[in-house]
Amino acid sequence: MLLSILARVLAATVTIYMLACSVRIFLTWVPGNGVGRAGELLASIVDPYLRFFARFRIFRVGHFDFSPIAALSLLAVANQVFLSLAFSGTMTLGGVFSLAIDALWSALAFIITFLAVATLARLIAYSARWNSLHPLWRVVDDMLNPLLFRMKRLIWRDRVINYQKGLIAGFAILVVVRVAGEALVGFLLKFLRSLPI
Repeated sequence: MLLSILARVLAATVTIYMLACSVRIFLTWVPGNGVGRAGELLASIVDPYLRFFARFRIFRVGHFDFSPIAALSLLAVANQVFLSLAFSGTMTLGGVFSLAIDALWSALAFIITFLAVATLARLIAYSARWNSLHPLWRVVDDMLNPLLFRMKRLIWRDRVINYQKGLIAGFAILVVVRVAGEALVGFLLKFLRSLPI
């Protein structure tokens, strides 16, 4: 009974903190978001947690920073663990691992899907010969080029290929990784959830 109450309080606390993180992330997207003392208080509570994830380069693709997704995913895992404890009273180690892997995969799947959609959009724009110097395409290129360069080196080594071929290969690789990852994670989650420990 006490464990259930404590777990519900912790789940509610994590949910409120996730909401605070989401508001803070949204406010960073709005230029001149002078929200005064409330904004400063929110930043002092949330920024240390978000900065911890921002330190890891793995969450950066070009000029894009996906670290807030990782930060929110970890909070979502904690929230699910607390909710499971609150309503079932138990949580297996396999259940905790499955929640962590599921949250990690959800974040990675979002990033992979986002990059695949950006690659497809860039491929369509490039094939249609739309203005490649437009600021939108320059931002997309800044985000995609480091990833496409690594994929190119993996497949073609040091051979020179044209940009369109690189975009097609990059899109195909991202789709394969997304589909294969989904299948692998689904199998792994089913296995972990069946563990008695």
